[in-house]
Amino acid sequence: MTSQTSDVILERMMALHPKIIDLTLDRVWRLLAALDNPQQKLPPVIHIAGTNGKGSTQAMIRAGLEGAGLSAHAYTSPHLARFHERIRLGGELISEPDLTAVLDECYAANGGENITYFEITTCAALLAFARSKADYTLLEVGLGGRLDATNVIHEPAVTAITPVSIDHEQFLGNTLGKIAAEKAGIIKPGVPCIVGPQHDEALEVIEYTAARLGAPLLVHGQHWHVTEENGRLIYQDETGLRDLPLPNLLGAHQIQNAGTALAVLRHLSLGDDAYEAAVTKAEWPARMQRLKTGPLVQLAPKAELWLDGGHNAAAGQALADLLATLPARPTHMICGMLNTKDVTGYLAPLAEQAQSLTAVSIPGEAATLRADDTAAAASKVDLSATTAESVADAVNNIVAKDPQARILICGSLYLAGNILRENG
Repeated sequence: MTSQTSDVILERMMALHPKIIDLTLDRVWRLLAALDNPQQKLPPVIHIAGTNGKGSTQAMIRAGLEGAGLSAHAYTSPHLARFHERIRLGGELISEPDLTAVLDECYAANGGENITYFEITTCAALLAFARSKADYTLLEVGLGGRLDATNVIHEPAVTAITPVSIDHEQFLGNTLGKIAAEKAGIIKPGVPCIVGPQHDEALEVIEYTAARLGAPLLVHGQHWHVTEENGRLIYQDETGLRDLPLPNLLGAHQIQNAGTALAVLRHLSLGDDAYEAAVTKAEWPARMQRLKTGPLVQLAPKAELWLDGGHNAAAGQALADLLATLPARPTHMICGMLNTKDVTGYLAPLAEQAQSLTAVSIPGEAATLRADDTAAAASKVDLSATTAESVADAVNNIVAKDPQARILICGSLYLAGNILRENG
């Protein structure tokens, strides 16, 4: 089999529903029943929702489990370079033959009925997980929570909700409370829920949902605390304190994500090997990732090249906070975003840290925001902006003026995926 095999099936799956996003669980339940309900045959599930930090938190939990000598299936989305990234079986990316087999089986079982791409591929992941051994299953919500295709586990081992902020308003609601209600949809009766740092409006909704369902909460700032002190991560909960290295994933927001991951691992009663591995061995691409090889690096050998896939206002603030901690160096952004995002909200905090922005359209992405529109939004927040036909052209233009610049490619996971595919 070749890598093209799964691509062909995935392409066919894109045509099974006229909409990319159509939130309901009816189609998922129908297909899972046709597949003999693989969601009922999984290793213990850790289900993670939230607006920011879901992927990083999952990566830290997985690293922690592996540090304790355990194995975990993991499901995440979207992928960056290859679809296979979405599905890990016992810690390893799913193989092409295994992926092709479960995709083909799900496509046949669906019988040509309407179902979205995310729904049918989530069913394929659950089918693959049910047929492979592991100690745990990590499920990351795709969008929202209540009606997300991953929300089919009646009794997970534990759930977690990372920080909730404004994003995907057209699907989840236009207030923090409404969005939090969708995220809180993963809370299950009697199942403990780890809650990361939240705004009061979101926390109130999460606490109300948990009380209604009788689900115990372990809430940041109440039941556990995490801080940076003297270059170390200090985690404390009702059972004691742990003094750990700072996360290898960069940024103050990763300390908060590490706290959520550690709270999950502590709830599972894992030991110090798990906690240290969680903060030192997690890998998560396109989260302030330093690019060190590839064609773009060759174009700018004296520059620093960084890649980040954050794409909402909270992510923009986290990225700006991180840039403020780096050694002083002129910073120039190359930015491409989707037309569904709050581009001004994302760029406003970054305007204080960058000297310029070069806007690009995301190659091959129908929902890309035009480069001219991104540049116009940058100008509104007093960020000097221009456009380029490609990221490579933007890099060339920047290093022609400043060979030792810090260059940050940012604004979308779709742009990040394009960079990783072409710069790998």
